[in-house]
Amino acid sequence: MTLFLQLLFSGLSLGFIYALIALGFVIIFKATEVVNFAHGAFLLAGAFVTAKLHDRLGFLPALLIGIAAAALVGLLVERLIIRRLRGAPVISLAIVTIGVNIVIITELTRRIGTNVYSLGDPWRDQTVKIGAVRIAESRVAAVVVALVLIAAFFAAFKYSNWGVAMRATAEDEEAASLMGIRLGRVTAVSWVVAGALAAVAGLFLTAFPSPGLDASAAPIALRAFPAAILGGLDSTGGALVGGLVIGVAESLVSGYENQLLFLGRGFGAVVPYVVMIIVLLVRPSGLFGTKELTRV
Repeated sequence: MTLFLQLLFSGLSLGFIYALIALGFVIIFKATEVVNFAHGAFLLAGAFVTAKLHDRLGFLPALLIGIAAAALVGLLVERLIIRRLRGAPVISLAIVTIGVNIVIITELTRRIGTNVYSLGDPWRDQTVKIGAVRIAESRVAAVVVALVLIAAFFAAFKYSNWGVAMRATAEDEEAASLMGIRLGRVTAVSWVVAGALAAVAGLFLTAFPSPGLDASAAPIALRAFPAAILGGLDSTGGALVGGLVIGVAESLVSGYENQLLFLGRGFGAVVPYVVMIIVLLVRPSGLFGTKELTRV
């Protein structure tokens, strides 16, 4: 029972990290209908900048600069590439983001090499005891920070001018434009916010119990893509639910790997995609996604 609770808490904390990344997928999709496969590059860029600067500047200034760097990468991708291809088929834009992801990650992994970097987080390898379960302080911090950021996003999405503009744009882009909403600004802010959230998630993905930042961080980040699809690619609330489901599933399968050897070793890394496929077979639009209705 203790092992189950340990894995459950670990999965929930991992799920909140995935939810931050999945929320970035959803924000960009709602604003532009683009599935952004360059999200792993945003995460790796923010984490790399933080890791390189924390010794000289301290953890918090380095983290803020890392978040700003990831947000800037998102803005540059939107301004220099996505905006110039406005009107192109969405599948073409998705393929472009795959190319952008490969270019950025290739350069960053070349710079990282075989090194494993610490981001200088203050939690280090400390743990806290919750009942009979021990959990890393970094994972507790991940839950708290994720809850604060997700709550702040939902509040901004509902009450701020940008949130209202984004909801209007997602509902009917042409009508929103005719009502005076600046679509370019809505899109740019969406990419910036998605980049910033990815950088925060990168901090917790590479903190203890992970060994640190290495070249494998970006592919791990793409495990959050099934969370976005699972919840519904146009549902902000679905990103949270999807992240938690994927995080718990991955943690439980990895923890009970010895009992599931018939599935093969390392199946925990695959289970997010298996869960996504199973859900999509039942609900093609995701758990909370909007169903498309076609009049015949």
